[in-house]
Amino acid sequence: MHVSGRRRRDLLVMCSLGAVLFATSTGPAEAKPSRADPLQQQVDAVHDSEVVGVSAEVMSPGTRDIARAGTAERGTRRPMPLNGRFRIGSATKTFTATVVLQLVGEGRMSLEDTVEQWLPGVVQSNGSDGTQITVRQLLQHTSGIHGDGLEIPALESADGYRAERLRTYTPEELAELAMRHLPVPSPSAGWSYSNTNYLLAAMITQKVTGRSWAQEVNDRIIRPLGLRDTSTPGTFPLILGPHAQGYAFGTGAGIDVTVLNPSMAVGSGSVISTAHDLNRFHAALLGGRLLAPVQLDEMTATVNAPELGVRYGLGLAEIPLSCGGSYFGHRGEPLGYITWGGATRDGTRTAVVYVSSDGGQDTEQAMLTLVDQELCRTGPRPVRSRAHSVVRPPRLLRPALTLP
Repeated sequence: MHVSGRRRRDLLVMCSLGAVLFATSTGPAEAKPSRADPLQQQVDAVHDSEVVGVSAEVMSPGTRDIARAGTAERGTRRPMPLNGRFRIGSATKTFTATVVLQLVGEGRMSLEDTVEQWLPGVVQSNGSDGTQITVRQLLQHTSGIHGDGLEIPALESADGYRAERLRTYTPEELAELAMRHLPVPSPSAGWSYSNTNYLLAAMITQKVTGRSWAQEVNDRIIRPLGLRDTSTPGTFPLILGPHAQGYAFGTGAGIDVTVLNPSMAVGSGSVISTAHDLNRFHAALLGGRLLAPVQLDEMTATVNAPELGVRYGLGLAEIPLSCGGSYFGHRGEPLGYITWGGATRDGTRTAVVYVSSDGGQDTEQAMLTLVDQELCRTGPRPVRSRAHSVVRPPRLLRPALTLP
């Protein structure tokens, strides 16, 4: 779920990943005393990129580190909540891919099934042909199905948000909007990010199981893992429990966009969670608790994603680590929040960071550097759970990064 003009940030995102992830932290983080906590230094660097609030959590066996900076609401001194809930945006795709792969493991469907087999006539217009597109291609973003410019007013402008933030969309309505656009060049031509792919994957999940995508995510992932602060809100527009307000459509003039009916992002971007729950999810997934080995191998078998400068599997990106090797994760940018998180290949170390506004031109680099450095951090660490809070006076934000 992405905003026009900002929507392509999911493509910068994971993004100038090739260049950004090998960068080391500079500027404000280096100005901190050497005795300062490394995670807090990185969180401060993200906050210094001119976001309203930022929070991060890093987990490894026996360790849970938390740091935060900024405020939960612009114009106040209310600190970012500990374990605050937020809209995770496209990080939802990993949940959807996990459910589909579980169904594959149960023999109820195949990655080589076509879209037409499960959704007759849904992808059959304006050059798109569901008989030639497989479930694997949906999850891998190699389907060629158009996924941008669906003209959702609430995501397009401040006026559109005010007018239609509570509007409900059906999956069928969203699929029809996507089919009005020509597909990208044929799937054999390569990789192209598309939220519509995961909308269709959610629709197929319902066809296979006879139950909604939300029910399957809850029963297969959220409840078994005890993710008490994670939810699939459906059409419910509020974030319940402790949370920071989200801001979009401008920097200093940005508006509060926390209230939003997320029905336009079923399967692709509607989940609400916390950094702690996302860490636990990634650890369980990469640690082999949610998928059988053959399905986990399918998920982490990647193809080149040149738009991102990384490789992409089924609902997970593979990102190089500056210390060698790689990790798996996903970025999300729903309206009002940006998040990035991931885990080492064995799931033993995880990191999640999120911000509650667009930020400035250095925000993406600071977030990606945080995840990279924390996943690269090695050596014995004492068992502890810390929470730092840096509350600074409200300030105007620089204009958001304009992408090509």
